[in-house]
Amino acid sequence: MNALDSTSTRPYLIRALYDWCTDNGLTPYVAVAVDETVQVPREYVKNNEIVLNISFDATSSLKLGNDFIEFKARFAGSAREIMVPIGRVIAIYARENGQGMAFPLAAGPSAGVSQSPVPAQAQPPASEAEPAAGSEAKIVQLVPANNISSGRDDDPEPPEPPKPQQGTRPSLKRVK
Repeated sequence: MNALDSTSTRPYLIRALYDWCTDNGLTPYVAVAVDETVQVPREYVKNNEIVLNISFDATSSLKLGNDFIEFKARFAGSAREIMVPIGRVIAIYARENGQGMAFPLAAGPSAGVSQSPVPAQAQPPASEAEPAAGSEAKIVQLVPANNISSGRDDDPEPPEPPKPQQGTRPSLKRVK
């Protein structure tokens, strides 16, 4: 079996980060690019995206499979069945500190919707924002700004990041 025949690493990484969040007492959230294949309450979708709390306390019957994330959750007191194709998950991260991983949209007919959870001012240039076809191996990862270093001892200390304003969310940074 070669690399082209192997299964996607995305479901394995999602399960690993889910386990990491729960093992550390953090709340795992997934950001999902919504299209006709995603079964979520449409009234909570904004800009073709929805962020879902997939913690043990917020869900029941959670299944993190290789093809779908499935669970039941309450929205405004009403129980709903949620089903998200793995290819539509664009990020999984901890609510408390924003650490996690983002993914390019999987190639396919519904991959044309390329909404990103990154705020407009933090977007990379257009040439980097759009993943090339077959670039599933490229992974975008959430990295705290104060932890960026090449690992060499002669690296200067990174500049102090600006203090976040209350109510702002962590942003995604592309790591190659």
